[in-house]
Amino acid sequence: QVQLVESGGGLVQAGGSLRLSCVDSGSIFSFNPMGWYRQAPGKQRELVARMTSGGRTDYADFVKGRFTISRDNAKNTMYLQMNSLKPEDTAVYYCNGEGFTLTGAPKAYWGQGTQVTVSS
Repeated sequence: QVQLVESGGGLVQAGGSLRLSCVDSGSIFSFNPMGWYRQAPGKQRELVARMTSGGRTDYADFVKGRFTISRDNAKNTMYLQMNSLKPEDTAVYYCNGEGFTLTGAPKAYWGQGTQVTVSS
């Protein structure tokens, strides 16, 4: 069973840093791409950053220069290093992987989310 499990969220002061991790357990293929999304209360889920298996990265404008996405394929783990955090970064952060079902149909997989709270 494919499962994405996030960790690393928490409470941090503005200007601080956090590193989120997403472990992919149970998949029989490599997700491509993998990414991080976030959802603040009352807002839609939005893309934060994503990375292809070839290493290409895309970032939302609001995190460019502050966040860095990376993945360790050998460990089936993806990371999001978040620096210079702002109160507006407060949200639940979700790990996403674009993969396939066992029958070969495309499917988006999601983790359960991890809360990031940035205090001013």
